[in-house]
Amino acid sequence: MNAISPIDGRYRGKVESLAAYYSEAALIKYRVKVEIEYFIALCEIPLPQLADFDTTLFPALRNIYLSFSDTDATKIKEIESVTNHDVKAVEYFIKEKFDALNLNAYKEFIHFGLTSQDINNTAIPLSIKDSLEEVYYPKLDQLTARLADLSEEWEEVPMLARTHGQPASPTRLGKELFVFVERINQQVQHLQNTPHAAKFGGATGNYNAHKVAYPNIDWKAFGTHFVENILELHHSFPTTQIEHYDHLASIFDALKRINTIIVDLDRDIWTYISSNYFKQKIKAGEVGSSAMPHKVNPIDFENSEGNMGLANALFAHLAAKLPLSRLQRDLTDSTVLRNVGVPIAHTMIGFASTLKGLNKLLLNREAFESDLENNWAVVAEAIQTILRREAYPNPYEALKGLTRTNEKINQKSIANFIDTLEVAAAIKTELKAITPSNYTGI
Repeated sequence: MNAISPIDGRYRGKVESLAAYYSEAALIKYRVKVEIEYFIALCEIPLPQLADFDTTLFPALRNIYLSFSDTDATKIKEIESVTNHDVKAVEYFIKEKFDALNLNAYKEFIHFGLTSQDINNTAIPLSIKDSLEEVYYPKLDQLTARLADLSEEWEEVPMLARTHGQPASPTRLGKELFVFVERINQQVQHLQNTPHAAKFGGATGNYNAHKVAYPNIDWKAFGTHFVENILELHHSFPTTQIEHYDHLASIFDALKRINTIIVDLDRDIWTYISSNYFKQKIKAGEVGSSAMPHKVNPIDFENSEGNMGLANALFAHLAAKLPLSRLQRDLTDSTVLRNVGVPIAHTMIGFASTLKGLNKLLLNREAFESDLENNWAVVAEAIQTILRREAYPNPYEALKGLTRTNEKINQKSIANFIDTLEVAAAIKTELKAITPSNYTGI
């Protein structure tokens, strides 16, 4: 009731799963994971001072992050209140864990040679990657699968198309929905082909501290191995103190494009509902309007559109801002990155709302049929095209004269017009067989 952001208030139940990736506790846990895996990787080189480390203790070290609790996160925040540095607090926390494991002799190789951004610029892309794979893609798959199912179910439903809002060559409802499936799938493919990039290379990206301490070790090869084989991210090199975020900007742009496609879907379905093409399932007890009892509003599609718009505004800022940093770095990326989960949360709310709305749709076949029957003028394109095939003189102009009168165009007037044409009887039969309901293409 007292949350400032709706994603931690009204909508918390819809985005609860994202807390494991974007909350303060989640960020701390990912930092702990990177620090522990880095220490283990140093042992596996091995650095001379770590050559005698008991490798059977690796599971105990990994358990520090695998069993990470809210109590642990609170402990680190308490340390941070003293250090006034979030990553240093993580280092001190792990050192306390080493003390508990009687590993005091190895403590100084925690965070060895690193700067804070070696941890942040691996922890954050790792959390984004995990959240997309474990939360985002499954929910988007649900939405596209439902669209695909409806597309197949309504594959043969003829429908009056509208270009510029005006009656146009007929189409099929299933095809129109499948357009969105294909658009989303194309952008998902692009998104999945974009690397989750991470920076790892010391204070200004050159492994200065690593090289001065152990000049004979190939630290670039080590860093690439650690980032790509252990963390399963893409190693950006060379960099400044921070990841340059170009790939991350591409990810945000791709997420934004997918949202834009869904907004396009939301608006189309909203318009179809307004045109009475769809009715909506009514849930007992729900109220559509505080004043008009008859109303069943398309609120799910409106909710989705609103949340997608908010998400896209934030994605646009993230994509435009993050690749910009003064000289070797400034701190503006840090506070911005803490908000990455916000547009993803609004996106997830949008997915859920669109899916809910799709599941409430009831096809009103009579409305589709009525619209087609009332718009026989749309077969003019078919007639004039066949006349072109037959080398009939000025067919476009002939049909233009027929269809731009103020008189009602119907099946009878079309048939009468066909009878006036100087073409073979077989051609007239072919033309009269065309109707708004069967002129739907492939």
